[in-house]
Amino acid sequence: MFSWLGTDDRRRKDPEVFQTVSEGLKKLYKSKLLPLEEHYKFHEFHSPALEDADFDNKPMVLLVGQYSTGKTTFIRYLLEQDFPGMRIGPEPTTDSFIAVMQGDVEGIVPGNALVVDPKKPFRKLNAFGNAFLNRFVCAQLPNPVLESISVIDTPGILSGEKQRISRGYDFAAVLEWFAERVDRIILLFDAHKLDISDEFSEVIKALKNHEDKMRVVLNKADQIETQQLMRVYGALMWSLGKIVNTPEVIRVYIGSFWSHPLLIPDNRKLFEAEEQDLFRDIQSLPRNAALRKLNDLIKRARLAKVHAYIISSLKKEMPSVFGKDNKKKELVNNLGDIYARIEREHQISPGDFPNLRKMQDQLQAQDFSKFQPLKSRLLETVEDMLANDIAQLMVLVRQEESQRPTQMVKGGAFEGTLHGPFGHGYGEGAGEGIDDAEWVVARDKPMYDEIFYTLSPVDGKITGANAKKEMVRSKLPNTVLGKIWKLADIDKDGMLDDEEFALANHLIKVKLEGHELPNELPSHLLPPSKRKITE
Repeated sequence: MFSWLGTDDRRRKDPEVFQTVSEGLKKLYKSKLLPLEEHYKFHEFHSPALEDADFDNKPMVLLVGQYSTGKTTFIRYLLEQDFPGMRIGPEPTTDSFIAVMQGDVEGIVPGNALVVDPKKPFRKLNAFGNAFLNRFVCAQLPNPVLESISVIDTPGILSGEKQRISRGYDFAAVLEWFAERVDRIILLFDAHKLDISDEFSEVIKALKNHEDKMRVVLNKADQIETQQLMRVYGALMWSLGKIVNTPEVIRVYIGSFWSHPLLIPDNRKLFEAEEQDLFRDIQSLPRNAALRKLNDLIKRARLAKVHAYIISSLKKEMPSVFGKDNKKKELVNNLGDIYARIEREHQISPGDFPNLRKMQDQLQAQDFSKFQPLKSRLLETVEDMLANDIAQLMVLVRQEESQRPTQMVKGGAFEGTLHGPFGHGYGEGAGEGIDDAEWVVARDKPMYDEIFYTLSPVDGKITGANAKKEMVRSKLPNTVLGKIWKLADIDKDGMLDDEEFALANHLIKVKLEGHELPNELPSHLLPPSKRKITE
């Protein structure tokens, strides 16, 4: 009689089976989350419905900053070629949103054509109207970097109320739309212009729920002295701390991201190290893209659940016939109390609730009588998705990562420092002497030999205990000294001859100078007499 109950229970217990992460995300969204969003008008309040292109598109990087901070130049630096529509200058030159994407031939696709292309993830930008679409283009060109990622260039953020109003569209809302869909948000600052305008402050606050995607670049840092750079860095951190209300500090990369000579080369090594860190972060985006999309879907599902509770609570409080307008005003004014009640009743974290003031503004234009009451089945379906289906997708994400070769962004500036003498740290630390004909350790070997012969060698070798007495004088931790011992004891006999002892001391010196130890001994550090052993 009640066989349908058992079927429903089984469906809830058994998670869906998917072949790929992308297919799984699409199916879960359309079958489980989208019905909840549509029932409670989620798209009118928060974010338009997702489409297949949102799940299939390449990782995207969004560049945001005030005018003349080097956003367009940064893209030019990464690609190592000009792109259609590119304009660079000290004044506010980029007046449009430019999506720089891979294409077989160079060209520009205007905004109105772009938002009707089902293969591009921009269809829902149609809601921002012609004022925005006339300022939105897609620059397509063949480039190896763009085979893995797409880059969104934005207009320079200006100061002053007049500039904000004259745009003709809600700039912060557009950026928030992009922020939900991109994999990385890079805020660029000019080391000479650290003042954060009102509009920039408003933009950063609009990106509030996406701090995990945000990185900061302090650009043009080669134009100021080291002492000034320290002060500028401190001032930037202080300014960001006032706007981004999180206890964690956003990662700041310092450098000069263009292909011109450094004006003040004192901090060259710092800039090289920072550039490598930033490049590694960008290169990891294709590998983590599926996980990011999964994470964004979970965030969206949590917000949709809270939204459903809010809308159904407002519906429940509304009178059926008289006094609707007065009750609506009262409910909007007391929305904070409704938030607190929902938080208590459903054990929801305060961080999952939408911005109170923004929600109050949006509710003013809504007809509460058209809101829907709480429908438990829709919420249970989303709960089931979060509890079971998402867990299965997490396993599939790891499987896809292990089955594919390492996905990385290649080409452009990413290739320039990978190989050869201009790679970061080439010829330094354990790499010192890599191109020398002589064994680099031989330079200091006479000094190491004097110590070696004071440690009572037997048959030309010293024991581990005697070597330890000398090595611990470096004050390095035992874990580091243990690694040095493994690298230096080439014949693995538990003892060191004079060459191995000299090598151990050389590696100690490398570590004390602040360099990392290699996991395997480079061939140029092998003692001459041991090179046949390893072969």
